[in-house]
Amino acid sequence: MTFQNSKQDSTLAFQGLNSNLNSFLISKQIPNKNQKFGPHSSSKKNIEIKCMQTGAQNYDGVRIGPPPDLPSLLLNNRIVYLGMPLVPAVTELIVAEFLYLQYENSEKPVFMYLNSTGTSNPDGSSAGFETEAFAIADTMNYVKPPVHTICVGQAFGTCVMLLSSGEPTHRASLPNATIMIHQPTSRAKGQASDIAIKAREVLYNRKQCFEIIAETSGQPLEKVMKDASRTKYLTPGEAVEYGIIDKILESPKSISSMDPSFLSSL
Repeated sequence: MTFQNSKQDSTLAFQGLNSNLNSFLISKQIPNKNQKFGPHSSSKKNIEIKCMQTGAQNYDGVRIGPPPDLPSLLLNNRIVYLGMPLVPAVTELIVAEFLYLQYENSEKPVFMYLNSTGTSNPDGSSAGFETEAFAIADTMNYVKPPVHTICVGQAFGTCVMLLSSGEPTHRASLPNATIMIHQPTSRAKGQASDIAIKAREVLYNRKQCFEIIAETSGQPLEKVMKDASRTKYLTPGEAVEYGIIDKILESPKSISSMDPSFLSSL
């Protein structure tokens, strides 16, 4: 009985909302098509204001109100921006954006900007599981559009794996970015047997991450594991030599107008 009453209330509320919206549209529209206008009238046609989902309004074909959210504008230009540690909510959004862009156009490239500490927080503590990074890396390889990766600011830990997993010859970094490889950290607690199981999982994930970096950079797996045994920072130039990226992008302010622009150099 309670469920039926709730369902009826929801139906009445929806009908009331629809009625209010229709009333709003009618009230904003000139009812009589043959209505006379004064000598200073700027229009002699029906003018209608319609509400849009983003809260903006469409006034006689012209958009008024707040602009769409910035991530939507970036996505419309096939730009995916990762600017946070890899936690489940971030992974869900990034994977969904890749799948949507493949559905929209499977030929045009996707530009992925990376400014993340990976699955760790800036203080070095664990922020998420390595499987978050593997989900994004596997999706990058799964979708058909080529993914151009660009490091801005920083790429630490598993974010280096994502940076190097971009389309060959289209992995780049800005001049002052910092790239760092290190081992994953464990946050296992509980009984000794549970800690041992988690330790084996951490070692497996570490090997998987380093194998991907070794494959995409062309370095031997033993060298990658040795370099990552302690925190290793790389400048963009050193990252090019290491094989993690392919080039360093210059600012268009420092080059002539005849040279390729920032986006065209990708």
